[in-house]
Amino acid sequence: MNHKPWQSIFDTYKIHEHDFSQSPFVITATQIKRATAHFTTTTEREVRVLCKQDTRESRPQVFVDNDLFILPIKNGIYTILQGEGYIDMPETVTEVKCYESKLDFELETSRIGNSEMQHLDFAYASSLIRSFLQDESLVLTIRGRKYTPKFEFLAGKHNQLISAQSVQTEVDAGYEGRNQIVLIEAKNTSTKNTIIRQLYYPFRQWQIHTKKKVNILFFEKRKNIYLLWEFGFAEPNNYNSIELLKSAKFEIKT
Repeated sequence: MNHKPWQSIFDTYKIHEHDFSQSPFVITATQIKRATAHFTTTTEREVRVLCKQDTRESRPQVFVDNDLFILPIKNGIYTILQGEGYIDMPETVTEVKCYESKLDFELETSRIGNSEMQHLDFAYASSLIRSFLQDESLVLTIRGRKYTPKFEFLAGKHNQLISAQSVQTEVDAGYEGRNQIVLIEAKNTSTKNTIIRQLYYPFRQWQIHTKKKVNILFFEKRKNIYLLWEFGFAEPNNYNSIELLKSAKFEIKT
């Protein structure tokens, strides 16, 4: 979990002494590299790896002990915040629904491999995504990495606005319909919790690019079951205002 490199970073810049009740702590990739230069392995020195803390459990101990999480705010610049940076994936308590694919033939290629993308593509091709959102107009228009325009937001226990700009985001799939944009984060394993950033940054990004409503889905495949959660943000400029709108789980019959 990169405990030792982050301990070195905290010691080098006296982050333990920082008053997080007053403000987050901003740190650059250059500073991180400088504080970890004496480590021998790439994973202990690579900034991208050190700052990838996508679940609560993947945080270094110094973050856990001090109730901290980290967010990118610009290319090569990060902010360390105090408070809640993650959301627990709500248990989908409804019964599994049997969903009949709208395709009139079987997709043989969907059986090859076991990737998040192929399971998501199969769910879309079967019209499960359209049916879940009750929008037959949705078509695939977004995929891959993009950079955010400038936006400001509140996060964690801090009362001052945080500014982010030119942060790289990636959605597993994005769909546009007549009246909405749908962005999906997909996983191929059972997810207990996830960093809100993966949902919030693309949400804010596409809010700026379009006047259509932006919806966020979290998608997961467990064995033969497809799970979908729809999230929204009660206050668009508040990272922690995330809320579950609906969820369901399906078995697709071809």
